Amino acid sequence: MTALLAPIVAAQTAISNKFPYLPKPMWINIAIVVIALVIVVRLWRSLRAVNDYAPWFVAALAGSMIFFYWVYERTEPRFLTPVVDQLVNFLPTKPKHERDLEKLRRSRD
Repeated sequence: MTALLAPIVAAQTAISNKFPYLPKPMWINIAIVVIALVIVVRLWRSLRAVNDYAPWFVAALAGSMIFFYWVYERTEPRFLTPVVDQLVNFLPTKPKHERDLEKLRRSRD
C-alpha cells in the first residue's frame, strides 16, 4: 500500500517545492484576483441589501460594457469572433474609426 502512495506523495512535495519559486508577476496576479473576488462579493452583498435585482442589473451593465469594449478594440475571445464579426457591421470598431479619421484628414488636404 505504501508503495502505491509513494509516487503520489513525492509528486505533492515536488509541486509544493515549486511555490516559493513562482515568479513575482504570478504572485501579483494571484493577489489581484483574490482582491477582486473579495470586492465583487462585498459589492454583490451590499447591492443585494438595496434591492434583489440591483446586483443583476450591475452585472449585466458591466458585462455589456466589457462586450462593447471587446467589439471596439477587437480583443474578444476566440470563441466570440463569429458573433463579433457579425456585429462589426453595426457597431463602431477602432480600425474602422481610424480609417474614417484618415479619410477626413485626406479630404482636408
